[in-house]
Amino acid sequence: MEAWRFYKKTLKLVVSGGPAYYGWCLFLICIILLGLRYYVVQLDHGLIVTHMRNEVSWGMYIANFTYLVGVAAAAVLLVIPAYVYHFRPIKEIVVLGELWAASSIVMALLFVFVDLGRPDRFWHLIPHVGWLSFPNSLLAWDVLVLNGYLVLNIVIPVYMLVKLYYGKEPNRKFVVPLILVSIPWAVGIHTVTAFLYNGLPARPFWNASILAPRFLASAFCSGPAMAIIIFQVIRRISYIRIEDTALFKIAELIAYAMFLNLFLLSAEAFMEYYSDTLHLASLRYLYQGLDGHRVLVPWIWTAFGFNVAAFFIFLLRWTRKWLPTLNLGCLFIIVGVWIEKGPGFILPGFVPGTLGEIYDYVPNHIELFVSFGVWATGLLIFTLFMKVALPIERGDFIHTKYRKDEEAPAPIHP
Repeated sequence: MEAWRFYKKTLKLVVSGGPAYYGWCLFLICIILLGLRYYVVQLDHGLIVTHMRNEVSWGMYIANFTYLVGVAAAAVLLVIPAYVYHFRPIKEIVVLGELWAASSIVMALLFVFVDLGRPDRFWHLIPHVGWLSFPNSLLAWDVLVLNGYLVLNIVIPVYMLVKLYYGKEPNRKFVVPLILVSIPWAVGIHTVTAFLYNGLPARPFWNASILAPRFLASAFCSGPAMAIIIFQVIRRISYIRIEDTALFKIAELIAYAMFLNLFLLSAEAFMEYYSDTLHLASLRYLYQGLDGHRVLVPWIWTAFGFNVAAFFIFLLRWTRKWLPTLNLGCLFIIVGVWIEKGPGFILPGFVPGTLGEIYDYVPNHIELFVSFGVWATGLLIFTLFMKVALPIERGDFIHTKYRKDEEAPAPIHP
């Protein structure tokens, strides 16, 4: 009965709020419905209504999937300093970061779902229901690690918040093993995603052993950069205590990760250009254009410029500790890594095709609106998470038994 009462109270909390809260949720719901409308068109006519073809069979959806897996994996960059090194400023906000990781995994899985030509057959991927071909199939590994990471990033923060609601200390024998397991699991989800690509020998652009560390390095840039922006928004609208020290420490870790990302990128470029084999064609298509096809060239050089600029912003102490330049660097990283790891990684893998053809893929309006709908779904889920988590963190939403004053005011709704 007590669990049911807590559930009812959270529902009341979620459906109550001010005009800003209702307006934001209504905006996200409208984007979701618009995306759903275009997805129905895609579902009715098939993937032919997109600009994906046999030559380029993965496009905007899988590009976003790859990026969001990295965003979710980057939660480990908050978990390690918080729970392993007990860095207090980050430990106070790590629960919020884990909920953002859970929302990112939901978006990643949705992007896989909308990319399926026959979504009615997705049940084949469900363990003990469909035929996963485990452990032979890398896709089976990806399904297991992504769903397992989603469960971890829901169970851990929800357990911590429920204990906080009841004014009790978390059971360390239960929560600490889960936290320790989540650290290698976060590394594993992006490693397995990288293996999905570099296990394809017919696609030389992806068939590189350096791919997994490159994925992790870029993930530890984009995910924490998003977290810094999100934490500042949360701090402003909810008045929750988030110290600048935590933001600056995350920025310092991003600087190390971005150096590693740029180093691995230059090492791969050197290998391809110095050997100058036929396999250079994909990289040349990306950075220089190939036979007059230059669709990705301005995009990838923009991404490269953003990433280098962000690296120097986070490298210099005074620029990473001044919020305007810190936020500018975060925006550079979010956009730069998305271009590099999304279209800048997926599309060149298909060019030139197995018969030497070059197909310039550009997403159409259906793919864009469906993608916007998936992103809006993740943001709505995270908003609802925050609607419950923030009042608990502030101490406004706790069990009446633990209130110092029974006549205490109602929770403050952000």
